[in-house]
Amino acid sequence: MRLDGYGLFVKDMAVMIRFYRDVLGFEIKEAEDTDNVYLVKDGTLFLLYGRKDFEKLTNKRYEYLKGVNAHSEMALYVDTFEEVDEQYQNAIKNGAVSLLEPTTEPWGQRTCFITDPEGNIIEIGSWNKPYADKDKAE
Repeated sequence: MRLDGYGLFVKDMAVMIRFYRDVLGFEIKEAEDTDNVYLVKDGTLFLLYGRKDFEKLTNKRYEYLKGVNAHSEMALYVDTFEEVDEQYQNAIKNGAVSLLEPTTEPWGQRTCFITDPEGNIIEIGSWNKPYADKDKAE
């Protein structure tokens, strides 16, 4: 068995597609008006399922969190500390909500936490590898 992808159950498909595609750079793999939308980021399949469509498919009703969904997080990596700050600012400007502004942690990672428009937690971080590799050479 292998991991095929990761999915979110979404309330507003159009808003979520625009956020993941236009703000975070996910590639959409099909028409936006389907029940399930497949996106790809760095070779990983990411699925958006309409909540009502999934309920219809399974013939069940589900409860959904309101506010911040602190049950999981998605981690996105960028190459430099500067990119953490840039991507954070871009996401906030385009509808993300800040949970933690960019911070350099004591263990050497620069990280920040945001939520998408429906409250799912996303981390953007970097170990600033070019800088870290330079330190190892000294």
